[in-house]
Amino acid sequence: MSTSTRRSRLGGRIEVVARALADRTSRRARPADPRRILIAHHLLLGDTLMLTALVAKLALRHPNAEVAMTVPRAAASLYASRPYGLRAIAWDTRDLPRDLFDQPPFDLAYVPGDNRYAWLAAAMRARWIVAFEGDRPARKSWPVDLRVPCPAEPAAWSDMVAALADGPPPAPYSPSQWPAGPAAPFDAPGGRYAVLHVGASTPLKRWSPERWRAVAALLAARGIEPVWSGGRGEDAIVRACDPEVRHRSYAGALDLAQMRALLDRAALLVSPDTGIAHLGRIAGTPSVTLYGPGSATLTGAGRFYAAMPWRAVTVDPFPCRDQRILFKREIDWVRRCGRSIAECPHPRCMDAIGVDAVEAAIGDVLARPDPREAAP
Repeated sequence: MSTSTRRSRLGGRIEVVARALADRTSRRARPADPRRILIAHHLLLGDTLMLTALVAKLALRHPNAEVAMTVPRAAASLYASRPYGLRAIAWDTRDLPRDLFDQPPFDLAYVPGDNRYAWLAAAMRARWIVAFEGDRPARKSWPVDLRVPCPAEPAAWSDMVAALADGPPPAPYSPSQWPAGPAAPFDAPGGRYAVLHVGASTPLKRWSPERWRAVAALLAARGIEPVWSGGRGEDAIVRACDPEVRHRSYAGALDLAQMRALLDRAALLVSPDTGIAHLGRIAGTPSVTLYGPGSATLTGAGRFYAAMPWRAVTVDPFPCRDQRILFKREIDWVRRCGRSIAECPHPRCMDAIGVDAVEAAIGDVLARPDPREAAP
């Protein structure tokens, strides 16, 4: 990070805190009938998409309210169709927050994940702020009015954040609730195809190239064209999986709106536990997700996405998937691993996932009803 970027972020944080402190005392009041609701966060793609359960619940509970959510700029195009009526506010932490201050005041705000964004909600003149308890250090939670306990029993993150709002859970997700927005044209496959997304946020979530190659071969034998996918800079991973370039690759070539368009028509998505796995769930694409360090309980389908054709492939329990921390909160039932490459040079948890298990999961999800065919 450059010195100028660090200074910009520091200046932005100072401005947020100053505005929050100046404006907060006179505005704290729990609204009986909120008309403007904010979801304030800056999460990674997958965690952001899992907030859809909270968005759905707020749309159900407050049908006459405007619900807005801060969204990382890279993901903002996904929200162009306004799922559940949501208005996305594109914003990155490197941006100066002044544009956010131009928003009219909010009656109610929810802060999922990192409670530092409670300060942002306060600076945006939210009258009442709700967040999970237990974040550290405690000063991050000073603007929070209502601190909700984390669940005592295992739950998916999507269902956890929905529980921040009062009332019964939302109806199960359907792709009809989130139609795709516009996407720039690209050379999409013409026949039946499967997306093999081989990239991940950390090398410790990557599966071996030989096994990806085996999955591509078994899909081709089924008459399904395998196509490779990866993020920017992950072309080398695809080349290791397909050194003879037998299949087309979209690695680094698509933005998220185009990736949604690719998944909309795909017969199948196979990927590690990463943001694209969650985008596949939003699209309703039959999906198989490989879990190594991550928790299939925490980031799996849960109750909200239970109707989606999805299978997790993991080895559970795994000896070193033993950390109980989620967003700096210690939760007794959580079992995940956030270790770095320095702490764990090789992902034994990913090595433990065999091709046979993935093949069986593929057969299972392809045999299920496709929810996209039922959508109007």
